[in-house]
Amino acid sequence: MKDANTNFIEKMKPLKFSLLIAAFLVLSSFKPDKPAYKLYDADGKEIKYKKMINALSSSDIVLFGEYHNNPIAHWLELEVTKSLYSLKNGDIVMGAEMFEADNQLIMDEYLSGIITVEKFEAECRLWSNYDTDYEPLIRFAKDSAIHFVASNIPRRYASVAHKQGVDKLLDLSDEAKRYIAPLPVEFDPDSILIEKMGGMMGKSPLAIAKAQAMKDATMAWFITQNMQDKLFIHYNGSFHSDDNGGIRKYLQIYKPGTEVMTITTVSQDNMDKLDEAYLNKADFIICVHSNMTKTYVGMRKR
Repeated sequence: MKDANTNFIEKMKPLKFSLLIAAFLVLSSFKPDKPAYKLYDADGKEIKYKKMINALSSSDIVLFGEYHNNPIAHWLELEVTKSLYSLKNGDIVMGAEMFEADNQLIMDEYLSGIITVEKFEAECRLWSNYDTDYEPLIRFAKDSAIHFVASNIPRRYASVAHKQGVDKLLDLSDEAKRYIAPLPVEFDPDSILIEKMGGMMGKSPLAIAKAQAMKDATMAWFITQNMQDKLFIHYNGSFHSDDNGGIRKYLQIYKPGTEVMTITTVSQDNMDKLDEAYLNKADFIICVHSNMTKTYVGMRKR
């Protein structure tokens, strides 16, 4: 015969189980964490950071598309770089839109320790958000002895292309042409760029798109010229590598068959599901909440 204690315990088992289920349901209804970002693949499926890194490590070139004033994108640029550096045993090259090709010598002199940080920062025409957003990348390259490529068209030539048309670049000296993609640059008149640039600053969408393409081509050119049989990770505004175009298109022109993977940054109110507008924007999408703090407000000044 069961004693009173045994009967009491057996009667309590269903109640105890019910309480556990109720507690689980209550706790699962809360979200104690507030993630700063979520990662998605091109199809909008949430993906783990490690899986993304493993995929990126199998490519030849990684184009990291950022929002220039998004702190999460800048933090992840450094973290992704460190992860790939570790996985590839140091065999990586870095490069960025934020540094212009005619400053490559200054970059090399600084990273090799020939000139001081003061001289580098004074002469390299740095973006105004360099200290917070790009200096950590340069410091990592310097500390790890990684080649860093200044890939963008010099702004004086970008201005010529924008204001006078890309054909005016043909008048540059041979010395000047060393710092831009080989001319003439192939341009698709049906490019998605035309639609994106339509109506900007009251200028011809075609003319603006051609000037923009000159930037993309130049960055692609200097990437392909500096790969060194290593994984190349390049940081640029997401506009330059989204939608399977921009830099990515020119990489295939200058080095056909190159395996390129892209990351982009997007912002939305609800991070639990990627908005349809962002599907297939890139191979991997960093989704950041729209109320994330910005590293600067308004137009970027150089």
